[in-house]
Amino acid sequence: MVEWIPPLLFALATGVLSSWGVGGGTLLLVCMTLFLGVGHREAQAVNLLFFLPTAGTSLFFHRKNGFLEKDVWRQAAVPGTIVSLAGALLATAVDVSLLRKPFGLFLLYSGASMLLSARRAR
Repeated sequence: MVEWIPPLLFALATGVLSSWGVGGGTLLLVCMTLFLGVGHREAQAVNLLFFLPTAGTSLFFHRKNGFLEKDVWRQAAVPGTIVSLAGALLATAVDVSLLRKPFGLFLLYSGASMLLSARRAR
């Protein structure tokens, strides 16, 4: 009867983190695959659907608070969209087992980079 509580809590926590720019989408993938038993492709699809309203809300509030650099946004929007679409098409053509190790290495590298940069900032 309460099976919906863990997914709701994961979605809420990762939504808040992603709106702060922490990488909540990556955390959502990890939570869904490790703790909720969702397959990797399904988790990626949910993550993409989850990202759209989160990114839109974040964009709205960043613009409202004056944190949006319009020149940078204009330069990045078109190439970012094209590369994202190409990456999505490529990901559907590649076997999932080939993506697991590079993605895991990327997560380890990202986490280590964040930890090291936080220590240097002190």
